[in-house]
Amino acid sequence: MLFLIEYDRNQGRIVTLNRFSDSDRERAEELRLELEIKLNLQRVSNEVVILEASTEQALRRTHRRYFEDLAEIATMPAE
Repeated sequence: MLFLIEYDRNQGRIVTLNRFSDSDRERAEELRLELEIKLNLQRVSNEVVILEASTEQALRRTHRRYFEDLAEIATMPAE
């Protein structure tokens, strides 16, 4: 499964999270590029990434910084 994430670093939050099947990789990459161009034209410096994980739960474990604030990451033991 693929996840296209737009992340606002300044606010420390996900703006959008879209899910794609592995067979839709090309579409996910097209949307990532479109989003990056749009944000660039608007002079918005949000992070845009495509991440791959077996489930959203697995993604939340491996990429906690997108889903938790620093306090939560610091106090929660790693699994």
